[in-house]
Amino acid sequence: MLVDFAKNIIVHNLFGEDQKILLAVSGGIDSMVLLHLFHESGYKFGVVHCNFNLRGDESDNDEKFVMDYIQSHGIEYYFESFDTEEYAKINGVSIEMAARELRYTFFERIRSENNFDFIATAHHQDDVIETFFINLVRKTGIKGLTGIKPKMGKIIRPLLFASRKEIEKYAAEEEINFREDSSNHLLVFKRNFIRHEILPKFDELSASSRANILASIGHLKEVEQVYRDVIESEKKNVVFEKESSVEVSISNLLKSKHSKVLLFEILYGFHFNATVVREVFDSLKEETSGKVFYSSDYRLVKDRKKLILEQLGKKGTGNFYVEKEDEEIIEPLELIIRKIPVEGFKIPASERIACLDYDKLDFPLIVKKWQKGEYFQPLGMSGFKKVSDFFIDAKMSIPEKENTSILYSGDKIVWIIGKRIDNRFKITKETSTVYQIELVQKKMSDPPTRT
Repeated sequence: MLVDFAKNIIVHNLFGEDQKILLAVSGGIDSMVLLHLFHESGYKFGVVHCNFNLRGDESDNDEKFVMDYIQSHGIEYYFESFDTEEYAKINGVSIEMAARELRYTFFERIRSENNFDFIATAHHQDDVIETFFINLVRKTGIKGLTGIKPKMGKIIRPLLFASRKEIEKYAAEEEINFREDSSNHLLVFKRNFIRHEILPKFDELSASSRANILASIGHLKEVEQVYRDVIESEKKNVVFEKESSVEVSISNLLKSKHSKVLLFEILYGFHFNATVVREVFDSLKEETSGKVFYSSDYRLVKDRKKLILEQLGKKGTGNFYVEKEDEEIIEPLELIIRKIPVEGFKIPASERIACLDYDKLDFPLIVKKWQKGEYFQPLGMSGFKKVSDFFIDAKMSIPEKENTSILYSGDKIVWIIGKRIDNRFKITKETSTVYQIELVQKKMSDPPTRT
């Protein structure tokens, strides 16, 4: 197994010989075999162990077992104890999910703070099969059926080449001590039920059932890549990133032969579940606009011709001032400011650039969100217009209205930023200096990748 272990690391380019790996060791047979293989191979590594305090003395004895081993071998180590049940209660998640979140958050903190290159877990081939069946009943889509990857971000899984039987055989041959987790036999856990009840039935059907399932998962990985290529290609005609939002063209989406699947793949990355995606899709053919849907992190607004996605809690807040000497503002809006002699000046054809008469401005200028009932004199008009009516005429969506800021000189509107300047501050024949403000387009943070 030692030779196959080293070969697997090279084939999947898991890490380099000079890199330092943080091993997640529970004390069970899988992680102790992983620890033994790393030690025998001479790689640079440290050990991290979590005590989730879920099995009383048994959890404490696991911790002591791992501690005794690594201290006797002079291995660098990091231990942590968690109140997993309290975390699950506070966050409204299952015990399994609580342990997972606590575990990986702790692992990553230790990795980044102590200059480890990767975190290694002891997942093996049987874990791949069990995960396949778990995801099969979760409606995760094709990606969830493609198994556990050898390398994803900073997580590596060097034992995926081996089955549980091969690991057990190696542990016996090398006389590797380990702790047996009694919860592994509790059928209340989904993974244990699949491990002890479902997979043995497949073994009865065929001695090669597990190998065949792994081969099928391999085929699904290839199919998933083709599927992903098609989806990414179609997204280019449907999804458009704006300054503080992501927009989905409804008409272009509905032209797709795979519109429902395409919408699912777009919204899944923004944490919308399958039920909400179905509701969004059903609303697409309705003529009404303004319907709102939420995920844990994003809000989706159905407008007339598009779906608008915004990250929750990312709106600019508060007022800020623009002083006479300012040349650039970074937050909450990014503005570039220039004072330009009027001679030979040509007004750029962009709503994102306001060209104003410098001498008509009273500093400091103020930037703040618009208020209902406000009036301004749109460029080219002699009369006044309600800002809210201007928004309606411009067919602005709810998020666009909410995110629009206004530049004021005293109590007068100078510029509905990114839309229209006020006629009272335009450049005229009497202007000597142009005060130019450019709104720099920012992009919304990339959504979380699907894992």
